[in-house]
Amino acid sequence: MKDLKHLIYFEHLLDEAANELVMQAVSEGKHAVGYTCYHMPEVLLNLDNCFSVRMRAPRTGSLEISTYYMTNYLCGYAKALVERGIEGGYNFLSALAGGETCTEMNRTLEHFEVLQLVKNEKFFVSFIDVPFKVTPHGLEHYKNQITKKVLEPLHERYGTDISIRKAVAEHNEVCRIITEIGDMRKLANPPITGYEFHVLCLVSYCCPKALIIDKLRETLEEVKTRVPDAKPAHRARVVVVGSEIDDLDFTRTVEQSGALIVADRFCFGSFPGRQEIVLSDSEPALDQICRFYQETSQCPRYMSQDKVHGRYDFVDKLAKEYNAQGIIYEQMKFCEFWGYERALASHVMTELYNYPTVCVDREYTGNASGQLRTPRAAGRTAPLWTRPARYSAVSRALSAFRATASSPAEAAEQKAASCVSTSLLPVSSSMVCTVLRRSVPGGAGMRR
Repeated sequence: MKDLKHLIYFEHLLDEAANELVMQAVSEGKHAVGYTCYHMPEVLLNLDNCFSVRMRAPRTGSLEISTYYMTNYLCGYAKALVERGIEGGYNFLSALAGGETCTEMNRTLEHFEVLQLVKNEKFFVSFIDVPFKVTPHGLEHYKNQITKKVLEPLHERYGTDISIRKAVAEHNEVCRIITEIGDMRKLANPPITGYEFHVLCLVSYCCPKALIIDKLRETLEEVKTRVPDAKPAHRARVVVVGSEIDDLDFTRTVEQSGALIVADRFCFGSFPGRQEIVLSDSEPALDQICRFYQETSQCPRYMSQDKVHGRYDFVDKLAKEYNAQGIIYEQMKFCEFWGYERALASHVMTELYNYPTVCVDREYTGNASGQLRTPRAAGRTAPLWTRPARYSAVSRALSAFRATASSPAEAAEQKAASCVSTSLLPVSSSMVCTVLRRSVPGGAGMRR
């Protein structure tokens, strides 16, 4: 396909947290409000003279300094933010808003506050308590936390007009653009790749909406008329489910292996995050927004049975709607909630929903996705994604995705053989072996 007109420009914006559009908005007197998670409603940070910036630490290398303050057993995303903060990478922020979503983020926000990592006299850290259940009293608590710890401080320190409905309208326009582009991935031969879509999503999270919206509109019109290649390059359509996936190399690597990512349910992705918020006049806008974020969250921190089963059904719905043939479950190493979710959900989706699944455990730091290409096992090193099909876990999984059972017995046999797990250890260690299940003739139980 012909390259997207603005793709290189978008990629350039993602090279740094303090990209040129962020710095332009700051120079114009706008206040950048960083946030770490879906539980901090993005739309409420784009009020009046403020704009939201989803926190990332692109091109992070060593985490030695942050490990000194924290621990080896926290996720790389949490440590990377602290590492980059110590380096002075977030001095453009006027505030940092996050929630009590996991111990990793708790420690990160604490260190930003205690170590005074942002050199801004008015800078403040907002830390809200997020309920673990969606209930009427939980919603009231959630709303009060956001009001007292986010909206009121923004008004007091920066004179922010905290009128909400205008911000919702602007938020919804971005969502409509991303959703319309994403819907084209339902086509048999989509005019956009998963990698390109990931770039667009990330840009919409990490740049001031007012400064990026024109190029997003232009890209939408471009994709509408874009002619895909006559012969698709992919061999299988997949859904990716996981945690903080803001590493474009991860998406690129998956698609270079022969897959096409047609839908995503991960942090920094489109589900959830790029759905319109429909407001009515029957109750205050803030109540509706807080309820929307609680009800639409797909985070595994919610452990109630309705939420757990709802996440399975949601992934199943995505796979059916986007005609996916398999699911890739991703987990950032040491992520406490996604560790549980990945381990259980991958088997549930295989055993109960009949989807072949691939599991990937990865680091957050820069170039960590390269480990996906170079596993070490049995004293031998070879690229995972470029090895012959009979040795490649991903290739075997993709083959399983393409397989279609012709009888109930064959379906049951195929289901039992379709779960492939790829686990990554740190660079200094060997990669954990790939579990082969009937992917290679005579390969059941093989370890590589």
